[in-house]
Amino acid sequence: MDINRYDTTQKPTWCPGCGNFGIWIALKMALSQLNLEPHQVSIVFDIGCSGNGANFIKCYGFHGLHGRSLPLASGLKLINSNTKVFVMSGDGGAMGIGVGHFIHSCRRNIDMTMIIHDNQVYGLTTGQTSPTSEKGYKSKSTPEGVLEDSVNPVFLGLATKAGFVAQGFAGQMNHLVDLMKAATNYKGFAVVNVFQPCVTYNHVNTFEFFQKRVYKLEESGHNAQDYASALVKAQEWGDKIPIGILYNVERPTYEDGLTNFDYNKVISSDSVNRDVTELFNTLR
Repeated sequence: MDINRYDTTQKPTWCPGCGNFGIWIALKMALSQLNLEPHQVSIVFDIGCSGNGANFIKCYGFHGLHGRSLPLASGLKLINSNTKVFVMSGDGGAMGIGVGHFIHSCRRNIDMTMIIHDNQVYGLTTGQTSPTSEKGYKSKSTPEGVLEDSVNPVFLGLATKAGFVAQGFAGQMNHLVDLMKAATNYKGFAVVNVFQPCVTYNHVNTFEFFQKRVYKLEESGHNAQDYASALVKAQEWGDKIPIGILYNVERPTYEDGLTNFDYNKVISSDSVNRDVTELFNTLR
């Protein structure tokens, strides 16, 4: 399938060289290789530079409130189990204001894929420190350097029992495509944290920074079903940074437990010509 099938009439407005371009192209390539038609895909976008992608991918899309993309996506998936649901969020929305939703999404295990655009700054609001910024990182909001330890998205995902946790890099396209395909095929909540360099505001964690440090887990003999090993790998940072699938095990999904819920009835019900008078009378 031609990846141009997923293009809209709008052209991306990200800064030239932004890591979001890599994620955008990788996702279209993954959807194409999985033979998913645009009408079979639904993406909930968070606020931020990642959220601008709502204009650039042809599918069902929803641009929600900052940090609230996961509850919206959860409702969407529970109402229509036939659609492939993705969440696109920056590290700020995912690990800051939305971190509570992230934790409960991991433990709840609804069948959807979350792709975190991790550039370690708030890019859309001009480069303030984010929850994933390294300790000591200086920005306009922390001119003396970050005092707190950074939030680690993949470690947090593992700690809260996500069954599929992976890490990618926007500068390694084919590898990222494979991760997205594996996450999409996973039955349950899949987390893919993507290092997405902000070329305008983050001059520390650059493409060059990651190219010198990332290594592929699948080439190191890592066992993605070994939880203890995944926890160790998730904490590697500095001279060596892992990319690939950290953890991949089967878990019962939230939907599996909804034995009395008829999805087909919800999807096929007439939501237009419905008399709600009786409902309103109960609220008087």
